Formats: sequence, C-alpha cells, structure tokens
Amino acid sequence: MNITRRTFLQTTTAATLGFPAILRAANPNSKLQIAVVGCNGQGLYDLGQIGSHPQAIFTGFCDVDTARFGEADQKFPGVPHFQDFREMFAKLGDTFDAVQVSTPDHMHAFIALDAMRRGKHVYCQKPLTHTVWEARQMRLQAAQSKVVTQMGNQIHSAGEYRTAVKLIRDGVIGKIQAVHSWQGNNGNGFTKLTAPPAPGPVPESLNWDWWLGAAPQRDYAPDVYHPFKWRDWQDFGGGTLGDFGAHILDPIFTALQLTAPISIRGENEGLNPQTWPSAETISYIFPGTAWTAGGTLPLTWHDGGRQPEPALAQMPADKKLPGSGSLFIGEGGTLLLPHVAMPQLYPQEKFAAFEMPKVAGASHYHAWVEAALAGTKTTDSFDYAGPLTETVQLGNVATRLPGVTLEWDAAALRFANQPEADRLLTKQYRDGWKISAVG
Repeated sequence: MNITRRTFLQTTTAATLGFPAILRAANPNSKLQIAVVGCNGQGLYDLGQIGSHPQAIFTGFCDVDTARFGEADQKFPGVPHFQDFREMFAKLGDTFDAVQVSTPDHMHAFIALDAMRRGKHVYCQKPLTHTVWEARQMRLQAAQSKVVTQMGNQIHSAGEYRTAVKLIRDGVIGKIQAVHSWQGNNGNGFTKLTAPPAPGPVPESLNWDWWLGAAPQRDYAPDVYHPFKWRDWQDFGGGTLGDFGAHILDPIFTALQLTAPISIRGENEGLNPQTWPSAETISYIFPGTAWTAGGTLPLTWHDGGRQPEPALAQMPADKKLPGSGSLFIGEGGTLLLPHVAMPQLYPQEKFAAFEMPKVAGASHYHAWVEAALAGTKTTDSFDYAGPLTETVQLGNVATRLPGVTLEWDAAALRFANQPEADRLLTKQYRDGWKISAVG
C-alpha cells in the first residue's frame, strides 16, 4: 500500500492525541448491515448520521412504539419493522452485522449485551449503561466477543473537544491541579414530579411491557415517561449527570488519561426515592497521571444551577462562566471548555499572543462504521466508555447517599468502606429481563 507523506503525518499527528486515524475497509465494496433499536428522537438522529455513510445499510428497524417509525421510513424507505428487538435479531439472523442501540438508558445493556453475544458490532447511546455493574459487563463482553464498539457521546469526535485535549497534552497551562465540570439542568426538570402520577390508558401503538423491559413494574402515565421524560426517573434514567456526564467528562478522561476514581462524595437538594435530585455536587478524587500536578486529582461535578466559583477561572470581571462546560485549573493558567465551543485560556493577558490550534473533528458515527468494516478500534470503544460510564454512575450512587465519602475498589467492583452501598451498583431486574454476568 502506498502511503503519502501527508497521509503519514495526518496519521501520526492524530495518534499522538489518542485519536487514531480512521482507516477505510480493505474491501471498498463491502457494506455494514445494521439493525436499529429505537427509531425516533435521538435514535432518529443517530440512524440518519450512521445511514449517511455510503457503506452503511439498514436491515431492520425496531421500536416498541409503532407510531415512531414514520420519519425513519422517510429517510430510509423499505426497511422491515419490528416491535420486539429479540424477534428482529432472531429473524434477521446472519443478515445483520451490527446494532444501533438508541433506547432509554435502562435498556441499553440488555439489548447491547444480547447483540455482542451474537457477535454483532454495537453503537450504543450514552450513558453506556444504567448502572455501574452493567458498564463493567459491557466492557468485558465487548472484549470477549471481539466486536467493534462505540458509545454515542458524539462530541468526543468534535474539533472543539479535540483541541482542548491537545492544549492539555501540550502543557499550555501546565500540569492540572483540579477540574470542575457543570451542567445547568435540574435532575427532575422535565416533570418536576417526586412520585408516580395517576395511571392513564396506554396508546395502542405502544407495548408498555416491552418499554419497561428490565425496569420494575409500574403503570403507564401519559406524558411522564415515554417518549422522553423518563430521564427524571431513577428506574429509567440517570438525571443530569447521567445525561451529560458522558459528554462533559469525556475530554477530561481523554486529556488526562484518568482511570477509576479513588473516592466519591455527593451533596444535593431535592432527593427523593423516585426522581433524581434537583441540584447536586459530586466530588471525585482520582489517582494522579502524567498530566496532573499531584498524586491525586480532585474533579467536581455541579448541576441544577450550581457552578464553581467564577474567580477560579481567572477570567476578566465582565465575563461569565457558560451554562455548561469544564474548567481545568493548571499550574500556569486555566482552560475553560464550554459545552460545546472552542476552549478559552486565562488569564487573558498571559495568553493574548497565543495562537489557538485547531484540531479537525470527524464524524463519530462514520468512525464506527469504518472501524467495523476494517476490523479496527474506535477511540470511544467500550474499553474506554465502560470506565467513563462507571465514573458517571458512581456519582449517581453517591448522590443517593449524600454526605458519605465512598471509597471505591474498582478491581473488586465494590466500596471498601461502605458495603451497604454495593446494592446501588446494580438493580433488581424483572423476571424475563435479567442480565447474566459475563463469564
């Protein structure tokens, strides 16, 4: 194969940032046959992006609500419909190579694990799973099945985030002393409910039992769970941290090469047994890395209107922190990374003459298609996304035990000092929907 100097430089430059260049499949005429689970909302966007790749074709669409196929059919007419993904997998047999999973969080692991055990490549929406234990099983199964995987935090591949990673890796603000991340949404902001409302009639198009899947039994209520407000509820979603943590914490993990946290502590307001807190602060301590200033790194998550002190950013007095993003505090300055915009360096006078580099972005969706065709690895595969998701969901464990510092033993998948908290690492599965541990 002839490799030009330009191609070589592009490949090596990307690889030094932890973003391997994307290689085309050896056979340019090959196609990736994809089955989709979840065809509207985020699923519609996902299938549109994946389907825009010239070597991607869809062989099955599945949605528990048959009223939600219309727009997918307009984009890709003639794809067979299914209401039960298990029936789709069985009927398609060898006529699909890969699966897109774009369902509510509580069903990600059940569907994706089934697909991987069949030897299918998987693109799964963020957060990768609903619990810490599920995230560990997803990582282990992907490795065991030797399939190509990608988590759907598409901004991982955006130029803005990749530029921030380059700045941190280049040492522009020195080694990192602390990081703050935040998102303004309330954890139960879609419904403002703290208890299940009165039940109502289930739409004829919806199979409510299949929508519940692995979650505990509860009655349907209109405009409360399906199609989107499920994020508020602990049985189905992960609140603001579950929704945005896989996005906003991602460039921190990539830039600093973080592993598992040592400890986690949550503080919140508005906690109740059904929905997520209206506001919270999650304090993580991580082992230090080559990119951090000390032996440990404090990383603090804020949501529900909470933010770090603006003075920490060393911004001019007339500037405000963005509504969401991250602040890297370095030995030689700060890097403010809005969600999603180009990074900013402070103090302003120190970096006035600094020429901001721009790292090119790429299609997160096409990266997965091409890696699956070529048999290569993505930068957001489950061996990376699994530990990131574990961290996100550890925060959701800590917020349900406010004021308690949890010491995390990642290797043993347990809390070293609070064994009673281990029950929150997983959940109760309904009969018929249980997940088996990866052997």
